[in-house]
Amino acid sequence: METSVINRLDKVVRKYPQKIILKDNTKALTFREFDETTKSIGTYLSNLVCAETPIAVMSGRHAYTPAFFLGVVRAGCFYAPIDADMPKARLNQILSVINAPILLTDKDHLKTAQELNFDGKIIVAEDILNTEIDENVLSCRASVITSVSPLYVIFTSGSTGKPKGVITSHLSLMTYIDSVAKVLNINENDILGNQSPLDYIAAIRDIYLPISFGAQTYIIPKNEFAIPTALFDTLNREKITTLCWSVAGVELPAKLNAFESGKPEYLKKLCFSGSVISNKYLKIWQEALPNVLYVNQYGPTEATASCTYYIIRDKVSENTVLPIGRPYENYKIILLNDDNTKTKTGQIGQICIGGPIVALGYYANEEISSASFIQNPLNKNYRETIYKTGDLGRFNENGDLEFHGRMDRQVKHLGHRIELGEIEETAKNIMGIDDCCAMYHKEKENLYLFYTGEASSKDIILSFRSVMPAFMVPRKIVKLDKLPVLPNGKTDMQILKQYFK
Repeated sequence: METSVINRLDKVVRKYPQKIILKDNTKALTFREFDETTKSIGTYLSNLVCAETPIAVMSGRHAYTPAFFLGVVRAGCFYAPIDADMPKARLNQILSVINAPILLTDKDHLKTAQELNFDGKIIVAEDILNTEIDENVLSCRASVITSVSPLYVIFTSGSTGKPKGVITSHLSLMTYIDSVAKVLNINENDILGNQSPLDYIAAIRDIYLPISFGAQTYIIPKNEFAIPTALFDTLNREKITTLCWSVAGVELPAKLNAFESGKPEYLKKLCFSGSVISNKYLKIWQEALPNVLYVNQYGPTEATASCTYYIIRDKVSENTVLPIGRPYENYKIILLNDDNTKTKTGQIGQICIGGPIVALGYYANEEISSASFIQNPLNKNYRETIYKTGDLGRFNENGDLEFHGRMDRQVKHLGHRIELGEIEETAKNIMGIDDCCAMYHKEKENLYLFYTGEASSKDIILSFRSVMPAFMVPRKIVKLDKLPVLPNGKTDMQILKQYFK
């Protein structure tokens, strides 16, 4: 029985030692080289920290970064990946929550690491790659890991103004990877093209499908997504067979007319998630590549990436409403009413997720964890934790789940989950803003900030850029004499929608 991803890594290295596991535009790592890197880092870290310790990892978009992650795991610890391109204030928030004793970084991001409010030890990964491997130490550390031990902590937006760290176990990750691999029929001949940032939840497929099944991942340079010819040339040069991308990533080549000059000749499978895809752009893919397997996925970080899938067998039209489908194997979906009773057949309810893929909770945040990860109210006989997504859904007559929006004010923007409350909390801290309300124009994918006060739009944008990642900076800033309110004193958002352009 496999208790950890380390078991999987050991098996796949024995089977495919000379095969490439990860490649970027400058380097390639074989499974053996990847493994030796993880073992050197794991040995080094084992001499510094106890098992089950969180380690922050800030590294670039290159082939070695996943090896750094697994090096942390080799030490019996769990990693918290963070994106160095985020504002320093945001990075400091994440570091304050995870409270890791070590920040593992690469040479390119050492300067950024040194400028953060971090009191622990900063280690440059390249400096420890030649550490002599101690198999006895690593074996001892591996024995400490159980299937429910934390594997990683990925941070998402939080409504209180602080990011939430979602804790995922080895079991949850392996369950999801096995389930998605079954749907996509992943094997050692597949080559995945990575689009997602390596610190983001969607990247776990590109990292752990190769570790589990001997596949390969090519890390596509970020700039190529804005250059259609370069992107498709890369997909063909690398013979990419599988893409697991955000909806925004899938739509972009179609928006930029990429198919007018070529197409990915080797592509066999395309799955997407993060938001609702535009039928207009999906149809362009389908017409250019009619034999590709198209899979629509849905699911939050708290359920290990995606929890449902829908195989798109027919060409979409303008009026097609894509379901989010059926639960993956070993996933459980129930719909609850506001009073925690089960919804009747055909009715809309809150989507709740159960099974071994449910996260362990939010790191160092018992209060919010208890509110979101609850005992299944339909089960009075034994402990069964489910996650309340805050999303609304309905099972149609075919048994497929349909998405019907958010219960609260959390939105999906460019593939990222954003709490509008966090936008407002940030705005309220800007000098010259008296009152504010954040809203999202779904059709045009624009974040709006309505405000009262003397602050200028320029000052507001500059303030946001200093503390927020780019995808959380409002694109539309609207100054009002006063915010419209309902009789109960709450902001009248229906009136504010009249300002959408």
